[in-house]
Amino acid sequence: MKKHFLSILLLMTLVLPAMAQGKVKYVFYFIGDGMGVNQINVTETYLAALKGRIGYEPILMSSLPVVGLVNTYSATNGVTDSAAGGTALACGQKTKNGAIGVLEDLKTPCTSIAQWAKNAGKAVGIATTVAITHATPASFYGHQRSRQMYYEIGQDLCKSGFDFFAGADFHKPNTKEGEPSLREQAKAAGYTILTGGYKEYEKKGRKADKLIMLQSDYQNEKLGSDHLPYALDQDKNDLTLEQIVRAGINFLSSKNTDGFFFQIEGGMIDYACHRNDIGNAINEVLDMDKAIKVAYEFYQQHPDETIIVISADHETGGLVMGTGPYELHTDLLRFQHKSIDELKWMLGQQYRKNPKKFTWASVEKTLQEEMGLGAGIPLDDKQKERLQNRWDAIEKAIGQGDKVQDRINDLCETAKRILSEVARISWASGGHSNGYVPVYAIGPGTEIFQGRIDNIEIAPDMARIAGYKAE
Repeated sequence: MKKHFLSILLLMTLVLPAMAQGKVKYVFYFIGDGMGVNQINVTETYLAALKGRIGYEPILMSSLPVVGLVNTYSATNGVTDSAAGGTALACGQKTKNGAIGVLEDLKTPCTSIAQWAKNAGKAVGIATTVAITHATPASFYGHQRSRQMYYEIGQDLCKSGFDFFAGADFHKPNTKEGEPSLREQAKAAGYTILTGGYKEYEKKGRKADKLIMLQSDYQNEKLGSDHLPYALDQDKNDLTLEQIVRAGINFLSSKNTDGFFFQIEGGMIDYACHRNDIGNAINEVLDMDKAIKVAYEFYQQHPDETIIVISADHETGGLVMGTGPYELHTDLLRFQHKSIDELKWMLGQQYRKNPKKFTWASVEKTLQEEMGLGAGIPLDDKQKERLQNRWDAIEKAIGQGDKVQDRINDLCETAKRILSEVARISWASGGHSNGYVPVYAIGPGTEIFQGRIDNIEIAPDMARIAGYKAE
């Protein structure tokens, strides 16, 4: 009986993707940078805690019918970086850490599923919450030996001919002296560039031949063209991943092609976890889930022609729920209203604007209002002492006129560690780990992603389902 069941299951994994070939017109490929299984787990545990119960409250992505686990090691390292991880997810090839769209020899280019889709006559979109030349999005169009070659990667973007790009900006767009900026090269390649958010897209974007959506110049000045604001820090004028997905679907659908391929990265999960910023990391997972809901709405309108696949390049931070005592207090994270990066900027601005009014009382008020420390989150004597010691170091730096922002940053780092402590969250490092990442999917043929798979299997299997030729 067991052998008979296994035979049927094997037949299904072979036949269902074959049945889907040629029928699937719309492909969504979401990548949560740094999003391991515990990043999902802590988010759902937090949502349950907000409702006053122990357990989990499912988010959309983990509620999809197909669930699997993915290995993430690279060709050269037990722990991958985003370049090798992105290349594996994009091209179905293992490569050396740091390499973008090339094999381990750093010379031989490998093409991505985005290029396979374009060759099949599909419209193609690449979107992210970080710079559009960062490692993960770059893996879908770039071919460079190093992820640090931002200018050359940007040139690869301009040459790709893909229909839609969106993200913070080109990172380091003017690194080649005497050559035009990457924005200028993109315009010369036929791209319309918008920096006015979704409203500008509605006014101007629909008429474009090829489109690049970037955040405002103000945010680029503040954040360094590296990423969109964290979800915790956004205001009503900021470009969001949800808006990007809405615009991308609308734009790609207007291309009069036989469907589209749309890759979307939640890149700021990784940033938050590198910083061990737990409340921020949870909100970035929720922000990506909101964007997935937009794609899911589209899927509901075209269920027989659409697939959604969600995975990650690696886990970041070695996140674990539990620090010794068998308890969690993730509900306390509801009091964190800003990212730690934003807190550093806010306190720095307070000092620079009016040094005389920059006192422990004003700093303590900000910690209470933005982090809940000493307000919604009670502090013990040792925690109060740690914060007070950091303030004493700030006062000393002010008196000496030396590195005040560095001492402010130290205070914020201490506040961040206390937040993890009170929630009973621990971190192994500020880097990546080899922890499993999830794969979630829905749509015809996606049953093939069930179980444990390797990251190089995802793109080729998606291509088979969609009828693309992997080249």
